[in-house]
Amino acid sequence: MKAMILAAGLGNRMRPLTDHTPKPLLCANNKPLIEYHLENLQRAGIRDVIINLAYLGEKIRAHLGDGERWNLQIQYSQEPEPLETGGAILKALNLLGDETFLLINGDVWSDLEFSELCAQLLSPTHLGHLLLVPNPEFHPLGDFALSDSGVLLEDAQKKHPQRFTFAGISLLKPQLVSHYPNKRAKFPLVECFRHAIAQQQLSGQLHHGHWSDVGTPERLQELEDYLSPIT
Repeated sequence: MKAMILAAGLGNRMRPLTDHTPKPLLCANNKPLIEYHLENLQRAGIRDVIINLAYLGEKIRAHLGDGERWNLQIQYSQEPEPLETGGAILKALNLLGDETFLLINGDVWSDLEFSELCAQLLSPTHLGHLLLVPNPEFHPLGDFALSDSGVLLEDAQKKHPQRFTFAGISLLKPQLVSHYPNKRAKFPLVECFRHAIAQQQLSGQLHHGHWSDVGTPERLQELEDYLSPIT
C-alpha cells in the first residue's frame, strides 16, 4: 500500500509561524509534524510515500529528501499552486497507481497507529473509509454521521443526531477522484466524499484517542503541551 501526505497548503491561519516555514515542518516537542506521520508509516510497513508540494515546498523536499532516514521511498508531486485536496490527488494519480492508498493531512496529529486503519478491508462497493473523531470545540457541528453498519451519512442528522468530524486520515480508492464527474484541476476532496456518500460508497470508524488539527498557533501549543510530558 502507498500513502499520500497533503503538504501543499499556505498555512494562513498559522501566520506568522508559516511566513518562512511550511506548516508540515512546524515542530511539536522538537519534531516536525510531518515526521510523526513518516514514523507511523514506517511502523505500519508502508514504504512508498507521495507528498504534494506548493507553498515553500522546496523546504519540505530539502528536509525530507528521498525518505531514506525513515526507510521510506518518498516521491513528490509538485503543484504550480495549491490545488486543494481533490486537485492534489488528481494530479498525483499517476504516482498513486490503481490500488487503495492511505491519505493523511500533513497538519493533523493522532495517536492512531496507521497499521490499525490499513487493516480495514474496503467493501468492493466502497470507495473509501474515513477516520472520524468526536467534534472538537472549534468544529461543534461535525461533518458526517455514521449508520449502525458503519456507512457514512451526510444529511442523516434527523435519524442520527450525532455527527462526527473527519480526522483528515482515510483509506481511499483512486476511483473516488478519477471517476468523480465534476473533477477539475483545483477542487476540494469533500466534493468527492459527498458524491460517494450519496451513493452509499463510503464507510467510516470513530477514533476515541488523541487527535489534533494543528490549524492555529494555539492548537500547536496545545499539542506541544500534550506531547512534552509523555516523551
